Amino acid sequence: MAFTLGIDFGTNSARALVVRCADGAELGSCVAEYRSGRQGVLLDPGDAHLARQHPGDYLIALGESVRGALAAATRTRGFSAGSVAGIGVDTTGSSPMPVDRRNRPLALHRKWRRDLAAQCWLWKDHTSWREAARITEVAARMRPEYIAKCGNRYSSEWFWSKIWHCLSVAPGVFTAAHSWVELADWIPSTLAGVDDPLAVVRGICAAGHKALYSDEWGGLPDRRFLSALDPRLGRLRDRLYKRAFDASTPAGALCPEWSRRLGLPAGIPIAIGEFDVHYGSIGCGIREGTLVKVIGTSTCDCALVSSRGKVPNIPGICGIVPGSIVPGCHAIEAGQSAVGDIFNWWIDTVCGGDREMHARLTREAGRQEPGHSGLLALDWQNGNRTILVDPRLTGLLVGCTLQTTRAEIYRALIEATAFGARMIIERIREYGVPIRRIVCAGGISEKNPLLMQIYADVTGCTMHVAGSNQACALGAAIGAAVLAGAHRDFPAAEKAMTRLKKEAYRPDPRRRRVYNRLYAQYRVLHDGFGGVRRRADLSGVMKELLAIQAGARAA
Repeated sequence: MAFTLGIDFGTNSARALVVRCADGAELGSCVAEYRSGRQGVLLDPGDAHLARQHPGDYLIALGESVRGALAAATRTRGFSAGSVAGIGVDTTGSSPMPVDRRNRPLALHRKWRRDLAAQCWLWKDHTSWREAARITEVAARMRPEYIAKCGNRYSSEWFWSKIWHCLSVAPGVFTAAHSWVELADWIPSTLAGVDDPLAVVRGICAAGHKALYSDEWGGLPDRRFLSALDPRLGRLRDRLYKRAFDASTPAGALCPEWSRRLGLPAGIPIAIGEFDVHYGSIGCGIREGTLVKVIGTSTCDCALVSSRGKVPNIPGICGIVPGSIVPGCHAIEAGQSAVGDIFNWWIDTVCGGDREMHARLTREAGRQEPGHSGLLALDWQNGNRTILVDPRLTGLLVGCTLQTTRAEIYRALIEATAFGARMIIERIREYGVPIRRIVCAGGISEKNPLLMQIYADVTGCTMHVAGSNQACALGAAIGAAVLAGAHRDFPAAEKAMTRLKKEAYRPDPRRRRVYNRLYAQYRVLHDGFGGVRRRADLSGVMKELLAIQAGARAA
């Protein structure tokens, strides 16, 4: 029997999963928390936009999670570490890091170990919002085709804006860096023993969605465009990469050093690195007509369009990239910058939470009906990723009175994230991409039935739940299984190795009618505060919320 290993590098921890290729059975898993900063994230009290991670945490968590998962799997008869046939890796992104000529992160050098600019720039670092706006402006003038593929606006969460910001605020780090490597590419290259940044096999997932890479214009943005931003960015281009590859190309083979450290066979294939939601989509059994939602601290959404058909440019989304999930299909990516983060903020920071706080607020919120509180919120506590692509937006709560309770606000925050999800679904459908079913993954989708039912009622879609509670790691393991020859292609591997849970959340027509009225007001706030309508009339929002509340209480 063949087995593969999927390793998921999340925002706060790394998770390793041992999977049987024949049927997707999960034999062992282990989670290793990152050790630095606050829950693994390095912060700056003076700048709420900053979020970095120490690369050394990734290496420690890699070893701990893999060895723990293998130890757990050995309890299954017929398994041995020697029967692991491949490794797949997914990570957050865009999370680039500066490296030296040997592909070693600068933060692992004594000189730079405490310098925040020398760390990995985590996906939710928004310090480069000025640079992102400037990239959008210059691209619109010089190379409009560059940003047409990523919703017509470049994001502060992405590759070039972060590197340019490093150049602006920490030129010493920029100068010391020989190159920059995405975390999704660096972990596989480390496992393969690659000691030259130019030799790292880069994935089309990170390159296409975050670095403006496309075969249509010969790879990365041309040197003239980058030099128009800053000549030093133009010179950096030659020290990055020329080609990026889809999941049909391996990132390398397990090197002897990491073979010894992990207890795995040397030479087994390492799948190309992808972002968590992209491999997570594979772990959910994605196909055309399916929208996958990986719901965690943020939410990432993915859909597929066959490369045989016409693929539209969709304003406000995070990219349309051929092969970034599976070969032969264009992947459409969108998402929300904060979901679980918002709930944690409300419960832990505002409510001064305890271990029972979340369960108590969930029970109280679950007894409420839509519109009963008279509240409406915007889900922008960490900016808006899709469809406004603006990190300089903040959260909003409308309708508070002296009778408003904590549980009512908690429910309004859940509803706000559901309205944000509906905005994304409607934008994708507006451009002719079919969404016939929604599959959700991540801890929230499994642990919070209240949220899932609200999402169904708000969107009008049945919400299915992935069969694995480690869909991202499972998807990475599936990528490894295809490379190892356990399945002929990705559709065959998904059919054999993925499933859905029996439970599904279906929209309630009565609640949906109320949510349609609330959503109309959400759109007014969204367009007004988001700058879509500069002269939006907000004067009727509070009155309409009171009318909806009166109707809900009368019912």
